[in-house]
Amino acid sequence: MSRTVIDLDDEALEAAARELGTTTKRDTINTALREVTARYRRLRALEDARQLVADGALDIDVLLDKSQYRP
Repeated sequence: MSRTVIDLDDEALEAAARELGTTTKRDTINTALREVTARYRRLRALEDARQLVADGALDIDVLLDKSQYRP
């Protein structure tokens, strides 16, 4: 893990800590970085899936058909 010295917006940091349920600056920043990364990965996956549906390579009706699920 690297060590970096930066100026932070204290109000934004406190708001993020409340939203994330973290108690330390370190946990707040690390959790926020992980959350942002995960969110953008999900957005890219959704965009990719939408493109596959648009291209006809993915049939959303098959995915939504619960009768095809394994028990």
